[in-house]
Amino acid sequence: METPVVPAYPRQAQLDAFNRLLDILDDLREKCPWDRKQTMESLRHLTIEETYELSEAILTQDLPEIKKELGDVLLHLVFYAKIASEQGAFDIAAVLNAQCDKLVFRHPHIYGDTKADTEEEVKKNWESLKLKEGNKSVLSGVPSSLPSMVKAMRIQEKARGVGFDWDEPSKVWEKVEEEMAEFKAEFDKPQLSEEDKAKATDELGDVFFSLINFARFLDLNPEEALAKTNQKFIHRFQYLEKAAATQGKKLSEMTLAEMDVYWNEAKQKANPG
Repeated sequence: METPVVPAYPRQAQLDAFNRLLDILDDLREKCPWDRKQTMESLRHLTIEETYELSEAILTQDLPEIKKELGDVLLHLVFYAKIASEQGAFDIAAVLNAQCDKLVFRHPHIYGDTKADTEEEVKKNWESLKLKEGNKSVLSGVPSSLPSMVKAMRIQEKARGVGFDWDEPSKVWEKVEEEMAEFKAEFDKPQLSEEDKAKATDELGDVFFSLINFARFLDLNPEEALAKTNQKFIHRFQYLEKAAATQGKKLSEMTLAEMDVYWNEAKQKANPG
């Protein structure tokens, strides 16, 4: 069954809806004890949670849930601007105008005379312009608090934006194999000392970094790949739990061979034929 196409609201209706959100937040900030109490700091962890929920909805391609989570994230953005306006710092109009100004400045191939016919040229111009804005390093725009895998991806993308990159995928794969061999050399010992573990940890990090780099060359998103694998494991493990319970068994009392039977059933149901 095809998803029905919902016509977009006219621009004025979109602006009216945004204005309605601003009005409602004004009311809540004045009249609701919970909303009145919130600060940027108290909202921060909630915003992170909402962002992950949006990410989950995108991965599962659940459009109704994406719509809901986009609303939650948008509320938080407006909420931060509302708090800032109460402090006399800025308001939502300043936020939007600053963003528009930045987009115009960083797209001179659209709003200026610069030529950029490919995605790579656009990215190089983007990083060059960010340095002109005052960034001391190409990597300074990578938030330190990003999850490590996402951070590795952003570091590699930014380095590529200024031409610091491998020439071809085969060389990247050679690096992956080199790092895996170095990792194996560190853990492939009868007994690991604390120093050995520290070295193995360093080498494991290099393996991950090189694999992420190789995925980038193939235009694959390693974060998305791992998220989907996590979902797949959860689905299969929960099938295993339910199947065992149906047979009156506990997983802790089953052998690995017995559990593998249900695990393979889960795989077959997910990929029939």
